[in-house]
Amino acid sequence: MKHSTQQRAEILIQALPYIQKYNDKIVVVKYGGNAMINPELKEAVMGDLVLLSLIGVKVVLVHGGGPEITETLKKIGKQSQFIDGLRVTDQETVDVVQMVLAGKVNKNLVNLIENKGGKAIGLCGIDGHMIKAKKVDARLGFVGEITDVNVAPILDVLEKGYIPVVSTVGYDDENNVYNINADTVASRLAGELKAESLISMTDVVGLLRDKDDPSTLIPKVYVSEAPKLIRDGVISGGMIPKINCCIEAIRRGVKKVFIIDGRIPHSILIETLTDEGIGTMFVSGAI
Repeated sequence: MKHSTQQRAEILIQALPYIQKYNDKIVVVKYGGNAMINPELKEAVMGDLVLLSLIGVKVVLVHGGGPEITETLKKIGKQSQFIDGLRVTDQETVDVVQMVLAGKVNKNLVNLIENKGGKAIGLCGIDGHMIKAKKVDARLGFVGEITDVNVAPILDVLEKGYIPVVSTVGYDDENNVYNINADTVASRLAGELKAESLISMTDVVGLLRDKDDPSTLIPKVYVSEAPKLIRDGVISGGMIPKINCCIEAIRRGVKKVFIIDGRIPHSILIETLTDEGIGTMFVSGAI
């Protein structure tokens, strides 16, 4: 759809209050799902991040890479196993996780941002001892639960005008490396950074009152409502840990948390710079 010069000007004017609101504020983007696999969507997301950075938003990108890990394990003849949705991560698997997440995936994203005209530096939770962890469950091996966070490396990178691109591996004092859930890392980092917002990109339109009916999207959820939504089955299955991460971020001081559909091109810009918005927004307080 083509816009006239006048329409383009009106779009920019409508974005002005949002640009002012987010200027010099930290926005954490948890990047995953189809937007990370589809080349066109990936290009659009990186372009969105560069644009936000250029208008003065301090963007922090946190990414996973489950499909890439699975594919690499398959290439070396190792079958992926899961318990309660979490990847069983023995020593060989965690070596692959570190190589794929902190290496291939992370550096490819940095390269994409740079090629879009942005400035990015790749980090992982081991760098600057940023994310300390311990085992969640002995059955899962080196799957990590965060015990401590040091956001100084991220703040240093932001201060120099770069987008930190963070892969979700952690460390402990015995030189072990841990695979950590990307939603968990994004939530904790956003809280520690006192981010203006956390944007979680998913393959769903948001929180639905009826999971089979997109028209039942719930645009706004107060943290106090979440327990009832879980009891009523509105929040269920794999959405429960994701929503719990949203709630945890709010409780740690993040102003707003958004779950948006990463399959929609430029969904980040629609959510941050327009009146319409998409997805579900979580805020503190009650109705």
